Parts: sequence; C-alpha cells; structure tokens
Amino acid sequence: MVKRYSSFLLVLVMLGGISLFNQELGKGVFDITIMQLKEMLLVIPPIFVLLGLLDVWVPKQTMVKFMGKGSGLKGILLSLLIGSAAAGPLYGAFPVAAVFMKKGVTFPNILIFIGAWSTTKIPMILFEFSALGAPFALTRLLIDIPGIIIIAFLLQKLMGRDEIEAIYEKARAQ
Repeated sequence: MVKRYSSFLLVLVMLGGISLFNQELGKGVFDITIMQLKEMLLVIPPIFVLLGLLDVWVPKQTMVKFMGKGSGLKGILLSLLIGSAAAGPLYGAFPVAAVFMKKGVTFPNILIFIGAWSTTKIPMILFEFSALGAPFALTRLLIDIPGIIIIAFLLQKLMGRDEIEAIYEKARAQ
C-alpha cells in the first residue's frame, strides 16, 4: 500500500517540510489543494454516473457504427462534437475515453475527442467570439481542428499496433 501511494506520501512529506520553514507558503499550498479536491469531488461523480449510463444504454455496435472502424468522417465529426460539447476539466475526458475504448471507438477518434475536449469547448469559443472577436476565434478554430485531426492520425501511425492494443487492454481491464 505504501508503494502504491508513495508519490502522494512524498508530496505530503515535502509539504510538511515546506510548512516548517515557511508557514504562509505551506498554508497557501494546503488551501489550494483543498480547493482542488472540492472541485474534483463536484466534477468526478457526475462524470462517472454519465459513464455508467453510457456503458449500459449505448450498445457496442452503435458506438462501432458511429465512431469505430470504418466510421470515417462521421466518426471524426462526432468525436469533435462530443469533445466540444463536454463539460468539466480535461481530467474528466480520460474516463470517457476509456469507456469509448471498451465500446470499440478507434484510436484516432479517441484522440480527436480528447483534443476537442481540451481546445474547442463551446463555452470557450463563445467567450472568444465576444471578448476577442470573430477573426481571432475563427482563426484559432481553423488551426486547431485540422491540427487535432492531423495529430490524431499521425500518433496512430507513429505508435505501433502493439502499443495501441496495450492501451486498449488496460482500458478493458479497468
């Protein structure tokens, strides 16, 4: 058990050491940590509920049809749309990606989904249009969307089939 949580314990000891020398800095770090934990506790449970529903209600054949092998442009667009419409911080995308892997979604579509979640969220795009102007927002989208797609397919080519299969195996084992 100590080995499993060694990183956490090391950070905890370091925080204790910092607090001994600089109590104000230690208190600040502690306050930020508590705030982050509260945020995670508010975000993670709804994501896991939605994942459970996705896992039970959406048959594997449906996911394969729309985002699996042979889905083509339809799978790419759906991955972009789901990633852009998602709510919550990026760490919420990874459990969703694991369920997608179990359901037979292709590796590039999973990468496109994660890329869209991190860069093309709809609220962020609306903010950019209002605060930074349409030329900026459209330019960023015209660069980001093809970039996400290119990187996804490039990563698939650069990674070996065995590496990708190992990632899928880890997802299925969870």
